[in-house]
Amino acid sequence: MKLSEIQLALERCETQPTRSLGQNFLHDQNLARWIVGALHIQPGDHVIEIGPGLGSLTEHLAAHDIRLTLIEKDARFLPHLEEKFQNARTEILCLDALDYDLRQAWGKGPVKIIGNLPYYVSTPLIAKFTSALSPASRLVLTLQLELAQRLNATPKTREYGALTVCVNRRWKASHLRKLPASVFFPAPRVDSAVIALDRRPVSDVRPLDELLFDALVRRGFSERRKQLRNLLPELKPVWSALIAELKVPETVRAEELSLAQWEMLTRFARPGGAQSGGEMFDVVDENDRVLRAEARETVHVNNFLHRAVHILIFNRQGDLLLQRRSIWKDRNPGLWDSSAAGHVDSGEDYLEAARRELHEELGVEIPCLEPLGKLVPCEQTGWEFIEVYRGTHEGPFHPAPMEVEVAAFFRRDVVRAWTTGSPGDFSPVFLLCLDLL
Repeated sequence: MKLSEIQLALERCETQPTRSLGQNFLHDQNLARWIVGALHIQPGDHVIEIGPGLGSLTEHLAAHDIRLTLIEKDARFLPHLEEKFQNARTEILCLDALDYDLRQAWGKGPVKIIGNLPYYVSTPLIAKFTSALSPASRLVLTLQLELAQRLNATPKTREYGALTVCVNRRWKASHLRKLPASVFFPAPRVDSAVIALDRRPVSDVRPLDELLFDALVRRGFSERRKQLRNLLPELKPVWSALIAELKVPETVRAEELSLAQWEMLTRFARPGGAQSGGEMFDVVDENDRVLRAEARETVHVNNFLHRAVHILIFNRQGDLLLQRRSIWKDRNPGLWDSSAAGHVDSGEDYLEAARRELHEELGVEIPCLEPLGKLVPCEQTGWEFIEVYRGTHEGPFHPAPMEVEVAAFFRRDVVRAWTTGSPGDFSPVFLLCLDLL
């Protein structure tokens, strides 16, 4: 939109930009077109725009064959947005983007996010839309220059901090270009920048306890001038070995550690990988009778018949709890799955295994589990006999960090539409379990 068009639209809305809401409208059409181009839109994408305002970016987004969700907090702009952009493929929501339910974005195509973020709330918005529940693969955001520099900072610099480390573990930040204040109306008091955040490949993300990692990083940067050994007292018993491994002095501070070193520090605090191959499973015959016990790896490599359980948990409203499997699982990593699932260990029966998996994966107990049915071995089940149970629980749940990336309740009609439209988002076994309902 040209500056004259923005001013005319504001007149029609009988309003003016509100500084407290961080409203600064981009009026350089070439820049707006370039920012939208940086999103790398493909046909069929689902693009979420945070804070469209009067539609400076939206008019260029709407030219693509995409599903579009506009999240605008200021109700004064709703009539203007509805008049210009409302159609069957565009949803316009009047709410604070911090209150947007990320579950709504799943199952509607590959998600990309764009926005000229209000400076006062940029950090929590970035945290939300890069969280474990976010379906996005790429974000292109206009931010205050200082914040953009923090996201792309390097160790031992003033800009490098907890936000840098925590976001860059799962996302690659790229500084695309600086924007002068003069391209906005009204002109902000600071310069801005456009940054891109791209989800890192699974192979680039080291396995560790994510919650512990975030907690240690944030505590380490809480008092930048203090030495880490004083901020992380639980590591004092292993401090000498830790600094030798990190190749840093005893007096090291948070800003001196790279992302890889922070990950190494976390593994010292809680060692252990995503999975071990040491479990023993019962190998069974075609009638599910136990023949012998074999190691997990042997069973999987040879496709021996064995046993597993899947549990579907519902709340009182009838919503189904789905878990997104850890990216470090050996089977179906990163896919959505039943509420809890796992193998039956040697010597266990199905019900014992189901109760154990509920405790290990979600930290809950459900005394009454109802059998739903049994799946027979095939390639789709991984050559497992699978007993499927259902139960009721309201939470809270405590997902095991190395097993479950995120768990959330979804309405059953949403799950049905999602599995129909995007079956590749789910584990093959879950799709079979859903047919038992």
